Amino acid sequence: MDQVKATVDNMIKSIQYSRFTLQRDDESDRHVEMKLSDDDGGEHVEAGHGDGSPSFRPAPRGGGKRVLCLLALGVVVVFAIGCLLGSLISKNSGTAAVGCSTQSTPTGVAAEQEKQKLDRDQGQDDDEEIPHDRAPLSWNEIGKLLDDKLTGQAFDARLKTFDVPTRSAGGEGDVRLANAIVDEFKALAMEGWTDVHYVQLQKPDSKRPNVVTFGADVFKPDGYLAYSATGKVEGKLVYAAYGRREDFDAVRKNDVKVNGSVLLLRAGNLSFAQQVANAEALGASAVLVYPDPADYSFLADTALYGHVHLGSGDPYTPGFPSFNHTQFPPTRSSALPGILAQTVTFNTAKILLERIGGPGKMGGVENVTVEVNNALVNTEIHNVFGVLEGFVDSDEYVVLGAQRDAWGEGYARAAVGCSVLMELAKAFKDLVERDGVRPRRSLVFASWGAGEYGSVGATEFLEGYLTSINRKLISYISLDGLVMGRGGFVASASPLLYSLLENTMKQVKSPLGTGSVYDMAGKSKWEANVLRPMSTDDPAYPFLAVAGVPAISFHFISPKVETYAYYGTCMDTADHLNYNTAHMTGETAAQAAQLAGRLALRLVHDHLLNLDVRKYRNVLGKAVYRVYKNIQQLVRSGELKDVDPNWLSSASGSFSRATANLNALILNSDLSDERLCRRINEKLMSVESNFLSPYVSPADAPFRHLLLGRGRHTMASLAETRDPRELRTQLALATWNIKMCANALVGDIWKNDNQI
Repeated sequence: MDQVKATVDNMIKSIQYSRFTLQRDDESDRHVEMKLSDDDGGEHVEAGHGDGSPSFRPAPRGGGKRVLCLLALGVVVVFAIGCLLGSLISKNSGTAAVGCSTQSTPTGVAAEQEKQKLDRDQGQDDDEEIPHDRAPLSWNEIGKLLDDKLTGQAFDARLKTFDVPTRSAGGEGDVRLANAIVDEFKALAMEGWTDVHYVQLQKPDSKRPNVVTFGADVFKPDGYLAYSATGKVEGKLVYAAYGRREDFDAVRKNDVKVNGSVLLLRAGNLSFAQQVANAEALGASAVLVYPDPADYSFLADTALYGHVHLGSGDPYTPGFPSFNHTQFPPTRSSALPGILAQTVTFNTAKILLERIGGPGKMGGVENVTVEVNNALVNTEIHNVFGVLEGFVDSDEYVVLGAQRDAWGEGYARAAVGCSVLMELAKAFKDLVERDGVRPRRSLVFASWGAGEYGSVGATEFLEGYLTSINRKLISYISLDGLVMGRGGFVASASPLLYSLLENTMKQVKSPLGTGSVYDMAGKSKWEANVLRPMSTDDPAYPFLAVAGVPAISFHFISPKVETYAYYGTCMDTADHLNYNTAHMTGETAAQAAQLAGRLALRLVHDHLLNLDVRKYRNVLGKAVYRVYKNIQQLVRSGELKDVDPNWLSSASGSFSRATANLNALILNSDLSDERLCRRINEKLMSVESNFLSPYVSPADAPFRHLLLGRGRHTMASLAETRDPRELRTQLALATWNIKMCANALVGDIWKNDNQI
């Protein structure tokens, strides 16, 4: 009877929802579905935006009749087997066994199960389908499978392989690392490729060093700022703190002239590029930047390195890729500065400050001379990719990326990111081969070149494949700077990813050992505590503002310290990072990898993409309100006439209604309809790219995003513009840009209402 029971159980299980059901859809692709977790909190999950993935399994032709036939056949077979066994038992009752074996030979189902177990033990079952008699996997279980492959011990070993003494962009160390990554992708049997770009990087001239002269004092700094203007200028030395707007207001209140001066600025608060751009806008002739002990705790003679291109990519091929066959036109990025910029150590700055009376004094009395002799160097850089193809929608993909290069050892800057990249590639490959996971969409693992010069490698990739990326690249997850400390957490992301980030934070353990990352972030106040605006020097920013791809970067930090002091110095070493993480760098890197991996897993598996378009309503609403206030003030003052701010409000209302209608469609539709899911996903993927202004040139405004970009076309600029003609033009363009976003969400042209 036990055999009868086993037969019935197996028959029933064979028509139940299996652990991983591998089947062919209409396009002959194999795919797998995971059952929703029964233990993910028990809360109602909104379709497409919660912790659970909506079940989807295309019904086979004649599916209902087929199930009834199978059940009827099962009853007949069970009855026949029961009768047969009853006859045998009746016939043999009271008869003693002739003999018995001490070790039975497995037969039938038991034999097949034993064979599969033996094959798994010998590693021979990689290409076999997973048996249908296993319980469904919950999200907790699949997440734990991933977490178990990403351990602190594994990262302790991996970090040593990427801890190299030099990794300058295009240099020998950088090339060795690229080749090693290529070899590992091949060992993992991943389809991949290498992109070679020929870019112009600005580097110091060894024969003609940069010089700062102040009276009898002559300084030859070791550090430098790439893409500074070159030449020699002289001007009054003026101290202006961090170079922010309020800092320049303080200078003007002291009746000190900025025009034609050399500004001495403290590093921090703003990027080097933004500091120089602010100084140039006020007419300064040069900028000197130093690390103040109040902001940086390292040695007073530590040199700073960085770049001052207020853009990304090769600034001498703006808007198009620097492939070898490209004919370079005589052009340059509009985001390159026209003034000189140079870093100095605190020891040098201290002497300069003493000469002008200290930081409290603005200066503007004595002249200083700055000479910058940096030279452009044509450099070959490599972007390296490994691809894990999806099993259903393989033409859609998520990219996880990390830069390889750094100014020195670059341990936190590059070694950690490269380690997380490769451990994730290994873990996902293992999930597919050993655990039977079949992601719907593809995963691309990218190692970028020349990241320190302004995400050059990543931006050249975007420019080279922009048409291929459009509506195909679902999201970019940056792995740069994941570990800066221990005890805090910050992130920058597209609003489309806010909900996914929140849910994922709840699933990853805190580096502090208790609770989750979400608990560490303050739960109900997590957005205020965690989310930061994405800066122009964030490696994820080009994906968001250049290509219109939802992007995210996040960082484990020391409590209340949101920057890692050793970035951009030669002191970014294993010892310094280990000190900041209380010697838990490997463990913290593992938890960062788990968070990045879970983000990617949801994006490549869920039938409905985890992109929450509702979050953009709040962002857009706040931006429109600021513009509305500016227009009202100008109208009341008489500076602006015949401009109705309700135009913009109407467009914003259209977008809000479109997002509400799309959300209602998601909630009220049969999400087992694969074609419908694909249509909804296409709309979700259109949101970010439709916020790119079609009215500006990438050469003039590389960051074209209307809400999160930079330039006159942005909502932030409209909120401050006072020129009536400029405001009128940009307002009209921005209004229609928003309306186009709303129209794209509606989809059907006959349902659009283009009246504003």
